[in-house]
Amino acid sequence: MPGLAFTKKRVWTPILRSPLFPGIAIGVADVARRGPAVAFDATRVAEVAAAIARERVGGRFWGRPIVGARHLIVASDIAHLDAAEGEGTIVWPVGTAIADAARKRGLAVAPADADPWSLIDAAEVVSGDPAHEVALLAACAGKLPLDPSALHSHLIDTVAYRDPFTGASSDPLAAIDLLGFWRRWIDANRGIAAAAGMAWWKRAEIARFLWAGQGTIPFLRPAAAIAVAAPADGVIATWPSRVPADFADQATAAGARVHLVEDGFLRSPGLGADLHPPLSVVVDGQGIYYDPSRPCDLETILATHEFPPAIKARADRLRQRIVTRGIGKYGVSTPAAVLDLPAGRRIVLVAGQVEDDMSVLAGGAGVAGNRDLLERARAAEPDAYLLFRPHPDVEAGHRKGAVPDAEALRFADVISRGGSLAALLEQVDSVHVLSSLTGFEALLRNRDVVIHGQPFFAGWGLTRDLAPAMLRRNKKLELDELIAGALILYPRYLDPRTGLPCPPETFLDAIVPARSLSPLIRLRQLQGRLRKWFQRRYVAA
Repeated sequence: MPGLAFTKKRVWTPILRSPLFPGIAIGVADVARRGPAVAFDATRVAEVAAAIARERVGGRFWGRPIVGARHLIVASDIAHLDAAEGEGTIVWPVGTAIADAARKRGLAVAPADADPWSLIDAAEVVSGDPAHEVALLAACAGKLPLDPSALHSHLIDTVAYRDPFTGASSDPLAAIDLLGFWRRWIDANRGIAAAAGMAWWKRAEIARFLWAGQGTIPFLRPAAAIAVAAPADGVIATWPSRVPADFADQATAAGARVHLVEDGFLRSPGLGADLHPPLSVVVDGQGIYYDPSRPCDLETILATHEFPPAIKARADRLRQRIVTRGIGKYGVSTPAAVLDLPAGRRIVLVAGQVEDDMSVLAGGAGVAGNRDLLERARAAEPDAYLLFRPHPDVEAGHRKGAVPDAEALRFADVISRGGSLAALLEQVDSVHVLSSLTGFEALLRNRDVVIHGQPFFAGWGLTRDLAPAMLRRNKKLELDELIAGALILYPRYLDPRTGLPCPPETFLDAIVPARSLSPLIRLRQLQGRLRKWFQRRYVAA
């Protein structure tokens, strides 16, 4: 059938096919299925061929990259091997008989799990069966003459394209764009040999975030991860707060590299402290966004990226969607009560934090916890009406940072609890933060933001910064540029419906308030309430 190649796992599979993501049922990720006949359109064929070459997709593109040769033979017949040039040749065999014949002639044979593009990119000459999918991809790349009718037959005619996130009809160019997005995701994970410091309750999601196209990533203790990664000059993905402080130094000394993994800025419909697994993370090869003492991938993006108009417009649409739907780090929350606020006074929100959080320890700039933050905010805003918002993990009883109400009310006019933080931000004029993401969420809503610490959104000319300046951040950003870097270019997202890697727009369309809670999450919430009761009854006394 045109457009289809037979495999052992399916009756047929299209040339433009989706990776076999771990934990995802066969068919869920499909971008192409059987379809009706389509009239030939030379312009359309040329667009599809150019897009395939640009994104390097088609075939088993998520396969293992291998060292290519000058001459690639796509051999479906033993006669094709006669064109071999010895050591400068590699054979893509169609069937075991061809592979055996090539090996008997002393020719290199591409493994079954190879990425065809690693061979196409290296080849100066491609020969063999022009109708095979690898040859068709090589033709798209300009390594063989382009036959528009053959490309139409295999890539457009009788193939129906679909959006795997919604199941809606799509088109080949949109499918190629998505496959290219998945290719960049997978390529970014090449070399990750192990993961360390990952809590057991989030490993299924982390495995999807870190998948590099083959097998599954092992979750190991720190020493074991180094033992696995170091001999292969591999990468260890780590959760920074759950490995020894000198882990990166240990790994580097042994010959391994470390990438740090943390929650993204739009995380999931629920608290991590309640054991809701993350649906967005960042994987940083330089540092991590909350540590201003050294560069990180996000800071590099913000400082060096050109941000063309298209991505700024995309960032603005993303911002509007977030604001309109009332979305914050923990998803779509219940509405906040409309507060009875005094007219004619400046309304200021002070965002509390977890006091032993890594962002506070690394970027706190000398502020000694939530009480100190409150006192500093009052000193900076002597006439303002101050609202203090305790951190939800602290309120849930899971983390450190509680300020007794009587002490908090020495500086704040009211303590705000419950309801949506996003909705609360709409009711205030200004927000004071130490390093809290609340400051970034306030920027999305065009609020005045005063920063006492050194979070990732400080130092770019968008906030009032009271901490010492960070000399690396000497570029003035537009708000849309900050959003593009922080929400589009830096994080990774999983679609809440399918579990597939997705862009932020798909994530926002699918995220809903947490409804059903697992027994594990309910137990964790009960644990937090009991800890909080114990602290109030006995510790405070």
